[in-house]
Amino acid sequence: MSPLASLIAASTAFVGSHFLLSHPLRAPLVARMGERPFQGLYSAIALASFAWIVVAARALPAEAPLWVTPDWVWPAGAVVMLFASVLLAGSFAGNPALPAPGAAAAAAQPPRGVFAITRHPMMWSFALWGLVHIAVWPTRAVIMVAAAIVVLALGGAAGQDAKKARLMGADWQSWIRRTGFVPFAGPSPAAAMWPGWRIVAIGVAIWLAATWAHLPLGGMAVGVWRSL
Repeated sequence: MSPLASLIAASTAFVGSHFLLSHPLRAPLVARMGERPFQGLYSAIALASFAWIVVAARALPAEAPLWVTPDWVWPAGAVVMLFASVLLAGSFAGNPALPAPGAAAAAAQPPRGVFAITRHPMMWSFALWGLVHIAVWPTRAVIMVAAAIVVLALGGAAGQDAKKARLMGADWQSWIRRTGFVPFAGPSPAAAMWPGWRIVAIGVAIWLAATWAHLPLGGMAVGVWRSL
């Protein structure tokens, strides 16, 4: 198998296994194995398929981007990634989409912060990561991996809506009516979208750490480090 074919197969396995184990196969496997063994299986398959992606991507020969990225895309991408980092930072507390006790109580609260921006801030942070990476460094390997992340994130968000509607019924339907799927497309007023200084500070820290890591890990300066 060629390196490109291996990367395609790895990306397909990564996305496909997530969808299958999160939706049609979850209930029968949990009933047969139990919740904790299933979570172990889910994590093992996710890690194995992601490791396959990394190995396959590194096996591809170095290549030039498929098109020339305009200079303005780099700072614009950095701003989008900062926004994605804030979405990620705010997605861990009070998120009705997470499989945790209190989801119905969280969904009953007025949407504020990142949840007033989108009801899937974590998923959109991953999707924006993929879109930015395609825009700034469009090689075959980056496009393949980033596109897989985008499909997984946005497809997973749609699947999450359907699953939560079955599990939570009217509570989730009410949350859907009061929030938006696409960022800034929901009914919340702009004033409700401010996540607070603590979340912004955490998001900035995530952004700075992640962009700094590009240089030692990938040999490329990005974000604010690109201008230093």
